[in-house]
Amino acid sequence: MNVYEVGSLAEKLSTNVYPGRGIVLGVTPDGTKSVAAYFIMGRSVNSRNRVFVQEPDGIRTEAYDPSLMKDPHLIIYHPVREAGCGLIVTNGDQTDTIWEFLAKGESWESALRTRQFEDDGPNWTPRISGLLSGDGSYKMSILKSADAEGSACARFFYEYPAIAGLGHFIHTYVCDGNPVIPTFQGEPERVAMDNDMDAFAEMLWKNLNEDNKISLFVRYTDLETGAYEQKIFNKHN
Repeated sequence: MNVYEVGSLAEKLSTNVYPGRGIVLGVTPDGTKSVAAYFIMGRSVNSRNRVFVQEPDGIRTEAYDPSLMKDPHLIIYHPVREAGCGLIVTNGDQTDTIWEFLAKGESWESALRTRQFEDDGPNWTPRISGLLSGDGSYKMSILKSADAEGSACARFFYEYPAIAGLGHFIHTYVCDGNPVIPTFQGEPERVAMDNDMDAFAEMLWKNLNEDNKISLFVRYTDLETGAYEQKIFNKHN
C-alpha cells in the first residue's frame, strides 16, 4: 500500500454521484501558486435553488429563484472569505466564526471548537473547513457527529506544508445514501494539482455529477505577489 499515492480528482468525482460539498486546497506543480476550490451539490429543490455570487472578499450563496426558497437554514452562507493574506473556505456559516476569531488574533482551532456538525439529523452533515495561508501552506478540519444519535461532536484538525503539485480534498459524504448519507471518513485525500486554472476548473465541473452539482468556485493565488484569478461556475446561469 502506497500511503503517499496522489489521486486523481477527475476519477474521485466521476465515480461518486454525491460527495456533497467539497474543499480542495493545494499548490500548483510549478510551485508558484496556491489553489483553492469549493463546490456544492444538492438533492432537494431547496438545495438546488442556489448560485455562487461574488463578494468583495470572497463569495456567498444566494437563491437563484427567491420564490422557491423554503428554508435558508444551512444553505445560505458565505463559504469563502479573505482573512489578511489568507483565505477561509468552509461549507457553512462557520466561515464567519473563523473570520471573527482570526480578526481578534485567536486561532481557527479555537473558533471551530465553538461549533459542531449541522443539525440535520439523521445525516448530521459534517462541517468541513479550510484555511489557506499566504505561503501556500494550509489547514483543514472536519467536525462530525460522534454517534448516530448526534449526541456529541468529534473534531479533527489537519495541517499541511506547501508541496508543489500536491493538494488535499475533503468532502461531506462518502457517497450517496438513503435514508442516511454516510459521513466522510479518514484524513483528507491526497490529490494532484494543475498549473492551468482554467483546465483545473473545467475538470472539476465536468466530473461533478450532472444531476446533483450546483456551483463551483476556484481561485489560483500567486505566492510571490498575492495576485489571484478565479472562476465561478453555476448550473443556473
